[in-house]
Amino acid sequence: MAKVPIAPDFIVERDKDKCISCQVCCRMCSNDAHVYDRERDQVDTLSGRCVGCHFCENFCPTGALTVRQNPSQIRQNANWNQQMLTWVAKQAETGGVLLTGMGCDQPFPIYWDHILLNASQVTNPSIDPLREPMELRTYIGRKPDRLELAGGSDQGKGARLKNKLEKQLVLQTPILFSAMSYGSISLNACKSLAWAASEFGTFYNTGEGGLHRDLYPYGANTIVQVASGRFGVHMEYLKAGAAIEIKIGQGAKPGIGGHLPGEKVDEEVSRTRMIPVGTDALSPAPHHDIYSIEDLRQLIYALKEATRYEKPVGVKISAVHNVAPIATGVVRAGADFVTIDGLRGGTGAAPTVIRNNVGIPIELAIAAVDSRLRQEGIRNHASVIAAGGFRTSGDIIKAIALGADAVYIGTAALVALGCHLCQRCYTGKCNWGIATQDPFLTKRLNPTIGARRLVNLLRAWSLEIKEMMGGMGINAIESLRGNREALRGVGLSDTELKILGIKPAGEAW
Repeated sequence: MAKVPIAPDFIVERDKDKCISCQVCCRMCSNDAHVYDRERDQVDTLSGRCVGCHFCENFCPTGALTVRQNPSQIRQNANWNQQMLTWVAKQAETGGVLLTGMGCDQPFPIYWDHILLNASQVTNPSIDPLREPMELRTYIGRKPDRLELAGGSDQGKGARLKNKLEKQLVLQTPILFSAMSYGSISLNACKSLAWAASEFGTFYNTGEGGLHRDLYPYGANTIVQVASGRFGVHMEYLKAGAAIEIKIGQGAKPGIGGHLPGEKVDEEVSRTRMIPVGTDALSPAPHHDIYSIEDLRQLIYALKEATRYEKPVGVKISAVHNVAPIATGVVRAGADFVTIDGLRGGTGAAPTVIRNNVGIPIELAIAAVDSRLRQEGIRNHASVIAAGGFRTSGDIIKAIALGADAVYIGTAALVALGCHLCQRCYTGKCNWGIATQDPFLTKRLNPTIGARRLVNLLRAWSLEIKEMMGGMGINAIESLRGNREALRGVGLSDTELKILGIKPAGEAW
């Protein structure tokens, strides 16, 4: 049978006048795309092995390397483009499922880019965040239906709160670090996230990989996850975190389970996840003790009982077509917060066909869930955390105006650590030391530097959010939450505007 040749995705160009055959690229490339020929004293490049991480290009001491996408084009066909042909050829050769990393890269509409914020003018003047206080503090957890006070003067001075408030997570900014498990990413990446969350006053999520012993000191800023595989879940783990999140689904692969290749399961990952070294960590698609909302309620309260009701317990679901009724069921089951992960949510490994064809954008999911919870009068019973493709502070403030309490960032955090979105996380050969357990590669990520970069990102985005709030005449993030009158749509259909609950640009209040 004839073998169909597959063109390389990237071309590595080497300037022979600049190349000094120092072999830095050979030593640094984990994909062996550079090979040194001793007889000729020359470095050759095998472009077919290049994944486009640009690590060699960044660290070439003489600037001799340039990595670019392969310009080769097939005969134009609107239905069968080059990517489709490549996928069919690969599967015909291997008979396997095509895997990919990171979030959906298909050209679906990005609604953030079609939503604009309001700004204050004369009757409602803007606020200067440099000279006036701006409040970004966010509370995640169940809120009472009404506050009851006892004692005090007519003006309320000296009064005390009669309500017994549920446990809350207190965030200094409405941004958290999304669930990324130890095993899928390196311990140094986990330390960077934990350190930054602790430094800035927010939280990071362990994902379904358990909690490495070195991360226990950051427990006050940790959300521990309970997934279908129950990897690394035990009483000490549950007590270590500030909150617990039950993972039902994630945006990159709704309806299916997780998979950590055995190549990534070294002794430390094995000890943390409580599985044998070198074995694939396969988490089932469903929780085998959850087949109804009643079952979910039982697990939520079992976790609350186990931790003496001292920690909020939330549930993470994928953004799917009926996400609004699912979210209301989750809230009525007793969840203190519900996390919604949209179509563009990242992952370490997912079947390409699932990532590209299942789920809905997070913008539509936020609006649908917030509206449904308000209609049923239970919006205060749980906080809503949105996830899935947040790129800028502008995306975040629009998400809050649509109805989210806070957002998770994952891909953006990894980009801050050096990720170049080469989408080969599942191979364990990340040249940037992020999605790998190779001890030689993990050393490339210094957790002290990584944490500093993450703190800088949070600080920059928080300052930008304050600037935008000031321009809108708002001095507290609470005043913006669910305030869709502050948003207007551009280039959206009537149906999209209706689902988002916003008016078209140019329409007055």
